[in-house]
Amino acid sequence: MTDLNALIEPVIALTREAADRILAIYNTEFKVEAKADDSPLTKADLASHRTIVAGLSELTPEIPVLSEESSRLPFSERSQWHRYWLVDPLDGTREFVKRNGEFTVNIALIEDHRPTLGVVQVPVTSEVFYAARGHGAFHVGPDGSAQKIHCRDLPEGPLTVAGSRSHPGERLAGYLDALGEHELISMGSSLKFCLVAQGKADLYVRLGKTSEWDTAAAQCVVEEAGGQVTDTAMKPLRYNTKESLLNPEFFVFGDSDRDWSTYLK
Repeated sequence: MTDLNALIEPVIALTREAADRILAIYNTEFKVEAKADDSPLTKADLASHRTIVAGLSELTPEIPVLSEESSRLPFSERSQWHRYWLVDPLDGTREFVKRNGEFTVNIALIEDHRPTLGVVQVPVTSEVFYAARGHGAFHVGPDGSAQKIHCRDLPEGPLTVAGSRSHPGERLAGYLDALGEHELISMGSSLKFCLVAQGKADLYVRLGKTSEWDTAAAQCVVEEAGGQVTDTAMKPLRYNTKESLLNPEFFVFGDSDRDWSTYLK
């Protein structure tokens, strides 16, 4: 059985090291390349990837690593894994390119298709969100102090909804119209999950493409903060269950008293 508590501090240290590599490039005139799917790629993605893979391989040599920048492993191989690291070395590359600070480093431990440990590092602010199954969720502020975080109950007034800064869409607009009165906070990367985990937002709706490394670490944080991450049939997101590494569309929410799927057209 994995000692999750023993892994938290070294994984946080590793995300901080990756953040330093990212910021060293963030503060230069970096070049941007395009991946096969036309999403942006920078030297920062690759520097963070190399740092994390090397660090995890040293920390837990017996646990395989799946990273966004090394995701071509065949399902026939990774389907044999009951435990593995799932990494997004730079989540929110579009926000990195825009230099708005809304990007993160994400490391999750997946065990039997569920995230059991998650660390989300915010390089620009030095904030960290982390969680391990059964141990709660925490936020480390820029001053280094850690506070336990919790999702909130639904307010009596308008809902606060987190939305993607770089990936809005007509379907989301239709969903929000059906939802009714609300305040929309637009933000990049896995920070939207963290708003829900902190009780600063009630709902994050993603009606578009994401990959498993985009969600796993932050899902652990949300779940340990008392919330849920589900597909649009209200079933929890699960990992490494199929050939494709794409997620279904999903909801992130703190209060499960409402069926969020009823607002879909």
